[in-house]
Amino acid sequence: MAGVRTLEELLKLAPDLYDITVFGTEPHPNYNRILLSPVLAGEQTPDQIVLNDWDWYRQHGITLHAGWSVTEVDRTRRLVHASGPDGATQSAPYDRLILATGSNAFMLPIPGRELPGVLAYRDLADTQAMIAAATQYPQAVVIGGGLLGLEAANGLMKRGMDVTVVHVAPWLMERQLDQRAAELLQRSLQARGLKFLLGAQTEALLAGADGRVAAVRFKAGSAPEPEIPAQLVVMAVGIRPNTALAERMRLHVQRGIVVSDTLQTVTDPRIYAVGECAAHRGVAYGLVAPLFEQGKVLANHLAQHGIARYSGSVTSTKLKVTGIDLFSAGNYLGGPGCEEIVLSDPTAPSGGVYKKLVLQDDKLVGACLYGDTVDGSWYFKLLRAGRPVADIRDKLMFGESNLGDAGHQGHQKAAQMADSDEVCGCNGVSKGAICKAIKRQGLFTLDEVRKHTKASASCGSCTGLVEQILMFSAGGDYSATPQKKALCGCTEHSHQQVRDAIRERKLLRIADVFQALDWRNPSGCATCRPALNYYLISTWPKEARDDPQSRFINERSHANIQKDGTYSVIPRMWGGETTADELRRIANAVDKYQIPTVKVTGGQRIDLLGVKKEDLISVWKDIGMPSGHAYAKALRTVKTCVGSEWCRMGTQDSTQMGKDLERAFFGMYAPHKVKFAVSGCPRNCAEAGIKDVGIIGVESGWEMHIAGNGGIKTEVAHFFCKLKSAAEVLETTGAFMQLYRLEGWYLERTVHFVSRVGLDYVKQRILDDPAGRQALWQQLQFALDGEPDPWFEHERAQVDLRQFQALNAEMAPSRVPA
Repeated sequence: MAGVRTLEELLKLAPDLYDITVFGTEPHPNYNRILLSPVLAGEQTPDQIVLNDWDWYRQHGITLHAGWSVTEVDRTRRLVHASGPDGATQSAPYDRLILATGSNAFMLPIPGRELPGVLAYRDLADTQAMIAAATQYPQAVVIGGGLLGLEAANGLMKRGMDVTVVHVAPWLMERQLDQRAAELLQRSLQARGLKFLLGAQTEALLAGADGRVAAVRFKAGSAPEPEIPAQLVVMAVGIRPNTALAERMRLHVQRGIVVSDTLQTVTDPRIYAVGECAAHRGVAYGLVAPLFEQGKVLANHLAQHGIARYSGSVTSTKLKVTGIDLFSAGNYLGGPGCEEIVLSDPTAPSGGVYKKLVLQDDKLVGACLYGDTVDGSWYFKLLRAGRPVADIRDKLMFGESNLGDAGHQGHQKAAQMADSDEVCGCNGVSKGAICKAIKRQGLFTLDEVRKHTKASASCGSCTGLVEQILMFSAGGDYSATPQKKALCGCTEHSHQQVRDAIRERKLLRIADVFQALDWRNPSGCATCRPALNYYLISTWPKEARDDPQSRFINERSHANIQKDGTYSVIPRMWGGETTADELRRIANAVDKYQIPTVKVTGGQRIDLLGVKKEDLISVWKDIGMPSGHAYAKALRTVKTCVGSEWCRMGTQDSTQMGKDLERAFFGMYAPHKVKFAVSGCPRNCAEAGIKDVGIIGVESGWEMHIAGNGGIKTEVAHFFCKLKSAAEVLETTGAFMQLYRLEGWYLERTVHFVSRVGLDYVKQRILDDPAGRQALWQQLQFALDGEPDPWFEHERAQVDLRQFQALNAEMAPSRVPA
């Protein structure tokens, strides 16, 4: 799976760069191995789990040698030697070689392991042999009570066999579950008909009169009976990376084929390893999503892009047994320095509910769920992100739906929904349609489901539900790696990868980015062009040239378009303060241009609604006030209270501080809109606690709060620091804004930026590093120096005045046939 997934990613990036040859030991095209369990259980057929059929290889010009085993690789001559059916041999040259040899099942070194009827459970041939045995023999023993062993036992039981699971550990799935969850799982499986022998140590497999395995014998005292009958024995006791070929090639092997962050073998840079055979930073992964993430990185380098890195994965577990909800991730066992939050209801009507969350240093580090796994994907996101959870700790156990803004995420178990039930209301997508796409198209990620079904691609409120469906349909390991979401459909590169490339390669034009990163669409799209334009001008101010045509309509017109096609004009009022003369000019413009609505905004500004586009320039000129940038991803307002100048309660001059801030940051574009507020005392009349930057006056000076949000989801700002002077407020605010401008992703609010990078990181960059703080502030001042006001300096601001001219269509003379 990992090898061909790499080819799929490579074909997206550089379809004509290589002549591709694939050798595969199995006589089939590649198939979805994680769906072998449903095949064994009779829920799917082998044909239904094929990922890329024979036609796919032909269509992409790939030579597939199915049923051929590579016997030797000559690294000096760069030749691959293989043997096929009937002893035939052939060789193929290579410029780059990918080893995706997977893993081998570990077979216990006990007498009788060579007997007929003793199988591993790794591939389609094993599965078909088990299905055949189930039609002829009544009793089976599965050795190994881990994830794979339980799935094999469930499948054989559904095929009609009497199945006993033998497990040497004191409880099932000891690597994924704690003892309490394992006990609930065992009880549920026993109710279905499975039998268990825990702590039993297999000593030998005994043959019957026909030479086939007939019984399993245990070490004395480890099981109630010395032996039990079995005509089929499945060993599911672990896997080992298949490194035999690599060892013959004299590649460095240690727990797998040792690779770097680019998936190159450390021995030979022309040779790569991917999947279960690879050992990255001492870890060999056996779940799908980490292997697919490796494939993306490897394809990036094969395509000669060279900017991707694989940094390892955090993994989660989901049992693929119909009707059993089970999820675990991270350090679910806890340990020194950890805290546990536990909910246990073993008598719940659904068969028991058990939820255990493990916290360390105010972060979720592990989760173990049984019976109610609705929020498994949410817990896993928290675990991967390393987000502090103090603010939601009291609601953490009850899931995302109890945070108050999760839409319909988590309100019902996806597994209990009927296929006809609607999941995505925006696009009218049912559960059945999603499941069908997952199985037929071999989908593993949320982005792939969105692409094929449009589910969760609009408002996003059903994302949690779609993830749950994906989890139980694709096995749960769809999200087992940190997701690097592509910037848009024109590229595989993430926002961060694009930002890094612009900085490291000093790219100054959008066309340069397209060329350097092999953009699929040479013209880009409405998603990537505004993002790239922002990344260029924020990374290289005064050097990269702004491209107005790559901005949204509001930023091109410098006013907010309304639903009727007219515009909104909001002039800037420094710190929310205005004068009688300014108000007269506004009133005169309202009368002169017959502006229908005048409204006071929540940001202490005056909004003129219903301005015709052809009147915009004249309205700006007659008002004679600076642009309020209320239409832009920029600093919009600095809201203030009257402060110590007038208020009896005021401790600091908040109005003057607000005006100083607004003038200092005028014209500052950012990844998203930015709003400040300054309150003159802790009573906080300016609502500074829900702004991107909130400044609150106290007796000793000022308190600074950051990353608040008053939008769809209200977020209280984080207390950041105490400052003594106005100069310190300007410098610290400027440093935070410049850090956000340089490292934030386009359309990412400060609340999400800080959540992603962590408040501790922001403090480290700004509070713990005075020199770095000053440098960031100086960079921002350099970028803003001389920034034009687009309402008045049209040429310098690159405002295309033609857009404000009304079109007067004249009737063209009719053409008369000769």
